[in-house]
Amino acid sequence: MTHKTIALLGNPNVGKSTVFNALTGMKQHTGNWTGKTVALAKGTCIHKNTEYTFVDLPGTYSLFAHSPEEEVARDYIRSKNADKIVIICDAVCLKRNLILVLQTISLNPNCVVCVNLMDEAAKKGIEIDCSRLSEILNIPVVPTAARKGNGLEHLLTALESNQKSTFAAASDIKDMHRQAEDIEKKVVKSKGRGMARDLKIDRILTGKHTGFPIMLCLLSFILWLTVVGANYPSACLSALFDKLYDVLFNLFGKLNVPVAVSGLLLDGVYKVTAWIVSVMLPPMAIFFPLFTILEDLGYLPRIAFNLDKSFQKACACGKQALTVCMGLGCNAVGVTGCRIIDSPRERLIAVLTNSFTPCNGRFPMLITVTALYFTGGSALFGLKGALILVGLIVFSVLMTLIVSRILSHTVLKGVPSSFTLELPPYRVPQVGKVIIRSVLDRTLFVLGRAVCVAAPAGLILWVLAHIHVGSENLLLILSDFLDPLGQLMGLDGAILLSFILGSPANEIVLPILLMIYTAGGTLANETSGTALLSVLQNNGWTATTAVSFLLLALIHHPCTTTLLTIYKETKSKKWTFLSVLIPALCGTILCMLWNLIARVFAYLTF
Repeated sequence: MTHKTIALLGNPNVGKSTVFNALTGMKQHTGNWTGKTVALAKGTCIHKNTEYTFVDLPGTYSLFAHSPEEEVARDYIRSKNADKIVIICDAVCLKRNLILVLQTISLNPNCVVCVNLMDEAAKKGIEIDCSRLSEILNIPVVPTAARKGNGLEHLLTALESNQKSTFAAASDIKDMHRQAEDIEKKVVKSKGRGMARDLKIDRILTGKHTGFPIMLCLLSFILWLTVVGANYPSACLSALFDKLYDVLFNLFGKLNVPVAVSGLLLDGVYKVTAWIVSVMLPPMAIFFPLFTILEDLGYLPRIAFNLDKSFQKACACGKQALTVCMGLGCNAVGVTGCRIIDSPRERLIAVLTNSFTPCNGRFPMLITVTALYFTGGSALFGLKGALILVGLIVFSVLMTLIVSRILSHTVLKGVPSSFTLELPPYRVPQVGKVIIRSVLDRTLFVLGRAVCVAAPAGLILWVLAHIHVGSENLLLILSDFLDPLGQLMGLDGAILLSFILGSPANEIVLPILLMIYTAGGTLANETSGTALLSVLQNNGWTATTAVSFLLLALIHHPCTTTLLTIYKETKSKKWTFLSVLIPALCGTILCMLWNLIARVFAYLTF
């Protein structure tokens, strides 16, 4: 049996991953390129007497490298490591894809063109003469509809061809654009009304007067669905972990495990880890698929288009809008998503400010405090609460823009770079694949990192709660030490300590606070709204305290999971330290300003 290596190349959103998955099935693995943070996927497929290893190159618009992804793709094409290159094109917008085809064959003429999404092109009334395109480029051209599995067998057969392109591609990018336009005129026979329909939808979704309202309404709906939908599975998981706790507790008793050891492992490590899983998993399992569906629909680039001018005014990149959206699910994912920004300067700005976006780990405390103090009841997510939460998110975006502008004029000076923002055609998402991809690539990835830092955090919490100096445990001593700073911020030392100790995961901030307030030795579960409100009021909480808490919950240092991700992405202790310092300072200053305003107002109205 012979062996061949095949590189898959293409623009983003052309179905390259769908082709890769359809060809390789589950025989694939993922890693990182050497010295890069760019993901690498390889998979195998046997056809006739040949074993093919497919290398899924990063999606790129150009081989004129401006980003790590483009560098990886360009270097691999030049390396001649691949026996053949398959260039995946989008049949709906062929001209843009042809530019990458021309660049590729000028570097390595041993290519096959795969014109994918032919079914979508047909729906839009677009007809492509693939035989004519093959004659012009002098290489095999195969039409496919990878979602349905159409044309893949022909693609594998085309890989056996030894034909190399003799097409004289222009060396200048402007001339390549003209060549691509000329080729399109020769092979694209007709265009129907499908494109006109997309344009009409774009006028609404990206319109001056409609774009932002629709975006905010959609955000409100997704947040509502995430929070409401997560309540029941979170409660079920919590009950399951409680039963398992009882089983383990009885088992430890039968084995005569010392009380200190069982307390450390069960009340410390186990309870914190169980709390994080039960609170984090359900909302992430809802939010990430919804986010991925918007991505597959083609709406996320429209969000970036709407916010582009705002980020340009902040001397940042419009693509940062997409990383902000990712941060709503998890800041660690948002930081990883900053790879899409070409400019290193603007990528750093996006990384340093992503924690200004409230992730789903902060939603429980934001929603709980909002409901208790500003919606008049213990219901967690009514209409008024939803509007307040969206308002907080809008405020976080505003702070992101302000801090991005400050960074752009200080430690990260520079002029905002220009970029081509693609508005891909609208597509019906593959819900099954979306769920699998979002759960495996995002939910479990983030949850795994969170659990890794939760276990040692639980151990530290238990130790602090059970080591006494005089009549007080270390939690209360540390709380008293932080109290003067907390009072300046309109808070108290217990709140500040709960945010510090809650660094492994934002979900445990409120339970830690309850543990300190009630002087308990274990992580405290949130009780009923009435009981929780009573605990807070008995410890001096007012509406002013609640606002300060919301401001600090919205803007504070990143969680440990995000911090580890920032270090892995930047490979710099300096930028990792600044990613902690910047939001911590901003949150502290905001709380102090609010406390000052509240005190002055109270004095004037007294």
